[in-house]
Amino acid sequence: MAAVVELICYPVKGCAGTSMSDALLTPAGLAYDRSFMVISEDGVYRTQRRHPRLALIQPTVSADGTRLTLDAADSADAPGRYGTVGVDVTTSLPRRDVDLFGATFQGIDQGDDVAVWLSEFLGTPSRLVRVPPEHDRVTDGLTSGRSGYADSSAVHLLSRASLALLNRRIAERGAPPLPVNRFRPNIVVDSRPGAGHEGGDGDWAAMPNAEDRARRLTIGEAELGYAKLAVRCAVTLVEQEAGTRQGPEPLRTLASYRRAASGGVVFGAKFSVLRPGKLSVGDEVAVQEWGEAEL
Repeated sequence: MAAVVELICYPVKGCAGTSMSDALLTPAGLAYDRSFMVISEDGVYRTQRRHPRLALIQPTVSADGTRLTLDAADSADAPGRYGTVGVDVTTSLPRRDVDLFGATFQGIDQGDDVAVWLSEFLGTPSRLVRVPPEHDRVTDGLTSGRSGYADSSAVHLLSRASLALLNRRIAERGAPPLPVNRFRPNIVVDSRPGAGHEGGDGDWAAMPNAEDRARRLTIGEAELGYAKLAVRCAVTLVEQEAGTRQGPEPLRTLASYRRAASGGVVFGAKFSVLRPGKLSVGDEVAVQEWGEAEL
C-alpha cells in the first residue's frame, strides 16, 4: 500500500541532491551517495551547519563513477560567476586523514583545480576528498551497517504523511510550509494512489511518523533494517535553493512534539542495508516487521 515517490542521492556531503527514477542500492547506501566530502585544509569535514552555501552546489557523477561535475547555482551577489568545474575522479593517489564528527577516516584528495573552485565559492580554503575503495565504516543503531561519509546510517527514509503533519503544525504557528529537501532524505514514501486510508498497518504510509516503527522493510530487490531515528540539526534551517539559513522552522515546531526519549529532536528514520538491489520510483515499500517508536 506504500510506494517510493522520490529517490535522492547526495554525491558530495552537504551539497545539493540529485533526484533519480532508478538507483542501485549498495551495502553503503545509494550508489555514490556521500562518496565525496568537502574538507578544510586540515581535513575537517564541512557541512551546511556552518557552510550553508554548499546547498548551491549541484554534483553530477558519471554512470561509471569516473567523472564528477560541480555546478554552482547563481547567487544574488555573483550571478554566473562560478560556473562549473569537472573532476576526473581518482582512487589511486595517497590517502589522507579526514575528520568526520571527531572520528578519523581516510580520503583521497581530488586535486587542486576543484580545491581552488570550492575555496572561492565557499570563501574559505577547502578541498575535496573521495571515499577510498577499501573504506569499511561500520555504523551504529539497532541494525548496524556500512556507509560512506553520511552522518550515520546509509539510508534516510521519510514519508510524505510525516511532512504533511509537520507542515500543518508549522502553519498553526503562522509560518509557511517547508519542502522535503529541507530534510535531505534518500527515500520518500507515500500511499499508492487510490489506497484506502483505513488506519491499519496495511496503509502505513498514510500514518504520520509510521516509519519510526518500521524495523525491516523491502523495496524492489532490496531489504532495509531499522537503525535509529533521524536526529535533526541546523541543516534543516537552511533554505536549499538560497543557500542561506532561514530559521527557526522546522526545529521550533519539531521540538514541540518530536523529542526522542534518548534526547534530540527527531524526524524520519535511518536504515542500514540488509540486501542490496535496484530501487525505482513506484516500487512497493512493504514493512516486514514492526517495533515500538523510540519516543
